[in-house]
Amino acid sequence: MVWRSYGSGLVGWGCLWVVGLVQAGQSSMPPNTLTSQEVAEGWLLVFDGQSLFGWQPMPAGAWQVVDGLLQVQPEQTKAPEAVQTKAKAILISTTEWADFILRLDFQTDPGAQVELLLRTPSEPNQPSKEGYPLVLACQEQASWPVGSIRGRKKADLVDLQPGWRRLEATLEGGTIRVRLDGQEVLQYEDPKPIRRGHLALHVQNGRAAFRNLMLRPLGLRSIFNGKDLTGWKPYPQTPTKCTVTPEGYLRVQGGRGQLESEGQYADFTLQLEVFVNGQGLNSGVFFRCIPGEMMNGYECQIHNGFLDGDRNKPKDCGTGGIFRRQNARRIVADDFQWFTLTIHAHGPHVATWVNGYQTADWTDTRPADPNPRKGRRLEPGTLQIQGHDPTTDLRFRNIRVVELP
Repeated sequence: MVWRSYGSGLVGWGCLWVVGLVQAGQSSMPPNTLTSQEVAEGWLLVFDGQSLFGWQPMPAGAWQVVDGLLQVQPEQTKAPEAVQTKAKAILISTTEWADFILRLDFQTDPGAQVELLLRTPSEPNQPSKEGYPLVLACQEQASWPVGSIRGRKKADLVDLQPGWRRLEATLEGGTIRVRLDGQEVLQYEDPKPIRRGHLALHVQNGRAAFRNLMLRPLGLRSIFNGKDLTGWKPYPQTPTKCTVTPEGYLRVQGGRGQLESEGQYADFTLQLEVFVNGQGLNSGVFFRCIPGEMMNGYECQIHNGFLDGDRNKPKDCGTGGIFRRQNARRIVADDFQWFTLTIHAHGPHVATWVNGYQTADWTDTRPADPNPRKGRRLEPGTLQIQGHDPTTDLRFRNIRVVELP
């Protein structure tokens, strides 16, 4: 348990979990987890409750995770002058996003100055003026109420009692809607919208704690109709057999071979559900592939095996790992059970989630090359589903994609 000052007394942040769940209108789910329904809907945890994986602190060491809460390090509350003049403490996502719904719970000290930065640059020099700075706490509440976009539009002023608050922000094109504890407090239309950027937490003054940061990408469209292989190119000359089952699932059997999308994608979010019909079977989803070539792209591995009974030791890269580039940090999925796989690529950066848990966070720093086996490929390419070997037997459904602007 970690104690923090709050007003004139002391409050244990961890002890406030149950109270905060009621105040913020949530279920009794443990913090920083997703329900099965949220996983099916495509929600992703962007904070795992245990680490800063997927985030970059500025300055280094300014943030910590304690008892499932994301906090600014106490020793950073009195930052060096060089830090104070810039931004104080910022935690910025390694991933860029375009259209999405973002939810988070937050708790702040009275008098704190805290913002959630949306579609912000990777290195914001003036955080309160770049991207969309959403106010979470303001020293003068009436000037910029919670939920306001500082410098653009004020939110409706609502009476806030000390404790946990839940905020939900929806960004679609130039439209931004903000809900606070379930009540809409702001709707803003930007005539010249910023179309994509990073997420960031910005603490200028005081203390703040965060949990349950989750995001659902918007705009995904189906690229598999559940009836036939329209939109996909099979390779019947290879051992891989691709069929559509009576239930409407794509079934991929045998190998070595592939099924290739007709569409090509450069920066995108791809979500699909996968069922591995065998113990320790191997497959993969390739992306930015050179069209017509045999699995010549980046590969997101599908392999649910792990070593020594430890899910933190993936076997053969592991489901959600970027094959030969970065192993999955944990095996989340199981064979013989449907799971959701998310691949998000923008520029040289790739992130993956399995059942909403982030498994990879990798940036291709190799020299540019049109062949992704040799170097960094940013050009659009096809998607390919792999038939790995004669034992391959996988099913896929709800295959959806959205391109980033």
